[in-house]
Amino acid sequence: MSHAPAPSTTPVNPRSRVITASLVGTTIEFYDFYVYATAAVLVFPLLFFPTGNDTTALLLSFSVFGAAMVARPIGAVVFGHFGDRFGRKATLVASLLTMGIATFLIGFLPTFTEIGVWAAVLLLVLRLAQGFALGGEWSGAALVATENAPQGKRAWYGTFPQLGAPIGFIIANTVFLLINFALPHPDGPAVRSEAFLEWGWRVPFLFSAVMVIVGLWVRLRLVESETFSSAEKKGALRKFPLGEVVRRHWWPMILGTFIMLATYVLFYLMTSFTLAYGTKATAEGAQAAADAGGPAFDPSTYVAGLGFGYTDFVIMQIIGVVFFGIFTLLSGPVADSIGRRRLLLWITAAIAVFGLLFSVFLAPQVDPKFTGALVQAFLILGFMLMGATFGPMGALLPELFPTNVRYTGSAIAYNVSSILGAALAPVVATTLWAMAGGSPWLVGVYLSGSAVLTLIALWLSKETKDIDYESNLGLGETGSL
Repeated sequence: MSHAPAPSTTPVNPRSRVITASLVGTTIEFYDFYVYATAAVLVFPLLFFPTGNDTTALLLSFSVFGAAMVARPIGAVVFGHFGDRFGRKATLVASLLTMGIATFLIGFLPTFTEIGVWAAVLLLVLRLAQGFALGGEWSGAALVATENAPQGKRAWYGTFPQLGAPIGFIIANTVFLLINFALPHPDGPAVRSEAFLEWGWRVPFLFSAVMVIVGLWVRLRLVESETFSSAEKKGALRKFPLGEVVRRHWWPMILGTFIMLATYVLFYLMTSFTLAYGTKATAEGAQAAADAGGPAFDPSTYVAGLGFGYTDFVIMQIIGVVFFGIFTLLSGPVADSIGRRRLLLWITAAIAVFGLLFSVFLAPQVDPKFTGALVQAFLILGFMLMGATFGPMGALLPELFPTNVRYTGSAIAYNVSSILGAALAPVVATTLWAMAGGSPWLVGVYLSGSAVLTLIALWLSKETKDIDYESNLGLGETGSL
């Protein structure tokens, strides 16, 4: 349901409300998503997929993680349909509730030892619900920000929903760290606590309920933007937005999908893959654990990692994610000044080069301190690039489509890209890591290849920073496709 626009001198949504609603909502949504991502590495392989082989268990856990990406385009179509037909506000509230409830319920799931394979099935169902909700979240938040932005500041406003990604990551992992610190570690702080595996991992999922209540309070105060209200008054809305997108806007949808590809691959490599690679024991560490009575060790099949403790590595990631947030904000004014396309061409080329340097930064060194310094530099550089490429997407993808299909079009492009990038990235990276005998160099080549595809899409696209939302409504009869 939409409201008539207020006089042009008084924005229908004050700047503080727009920024808060777009930032708080995506922070909560991404918090929920990252809580799962962290648990997919640390907990779920042991509690839900106890195959007896570390790599196989991790692959199964990442497969369920990636399954949510398949649900995201479905969520994009459903939430996009209602967002383009009836308004952004109710759709955003619904997506937040769906994500929050699914995350909360994961905190109560029984494990494999209690109900067998049904534990993994229930986890998959709730993970699909998470993906479905996130499929509608991002575009709605981006539209709230950009459709209420002052002239010439759309990319800057569009960085605020993007900022929810690094903030959500920091909150999620800080909660995990606090729980880990609070629990007893009888075998030393570097060893995962048994209490953490028994019940501690559930707390971050249950905590999401508090954050959802805050998010709902903020979003229920929103009013529909003047841009959407104008499209409604002029008869530009469609009964079937998906049909309009497929029929008239298929090319921008394809371009938007591949423009997002390198961003997705980079992000999930910097978070999920690096956490798995960084905290996996070295061959020497695995041999020592076996000698001390731990799991049997076969050097011919073992895929080694860097051997960092979980706490140490997550703190290193959080330091990197701080730069993610800073460069997300900085990218907005730059994109408003020189254009989204020009900025992204340079950043994507840098991502392609960065991928070729994986074996330089992530190879274990003789001096463990030097290894740590290189990995920290790798995380900072990678997350800087992530912020610079992710920030402008909040404006660029919505600008590819007119108002009457903006929610559907941008949501589909964003979330189909999640299948090609995010859903496949952890599984592909883990497979390539094993193929290279524990070296990450093939993983870096995979990132560089994704960047090349994004460069092609950017080269084929046009600059969008000067598109006028007020005249780009998608006029037509309401009853038509």
